[in-house]
Amino acid sequence: MVSDKQEQFQIEYQKGKYTFERGQYRLSVQHLEKASQLVALGSRLGGEVQIWLVTAYQAASQLQEAISLCRQLTKHPHPEIRKQSKRLLYIIEAPQLKRPREWMSEIPDLSKASESNARSLSGSGNSTTKKAPSSTIEPIDLSQVNTKDNHFIWVALVLILLILGGVIWLG
Repeated sequence: MVSDKQEQFQIEYQKGKYTFERGQYRLSVQHLEKASQLVALGSRLGGEVQIWLVTAYQAASQLQEAISLCRQLTKHPHPEIRKQSKRLLYIIEAPQLKRPREWMSEIPDLSKASESNARSLSGSGNSTTKKAPSSTIEPIDLSQVNTKDNHFIWVALVLILLILGGVIWLG
């Protein structure tokens, strides 16, 4: 019976981690909660499951549950679990910084777009080619251009030859 319980725990724990890594956070919470019921919570493995559960709660936008469980884990018997939970708690409770709108890119929601809009956005269908707007090219004032020879090309060529000579001589 004990091995059956351990096997069920391993299955739920692995499913919880797998679904978390795939971005299915609510499903991950369900699997990890089942796994935490099948293991001694005071053990190192029980602490690991609960740490995963804290991160799944946070990812599933269940911040109160994440904070509550993380605070409980700061008193866990295993020192590594206590250390991890304190770090997680610090991150979870950190204030959210506001980002300027210029830093953000808006992604349009295309799920509500009509079929005709979707076709025109994807480029398929009968669409007319758009002409680029004509722009006038401004003439360049040659009196503003520096035409004085600054010997850069000669310096660069000599430097390249010195490097190649050094490589051949040393190689």
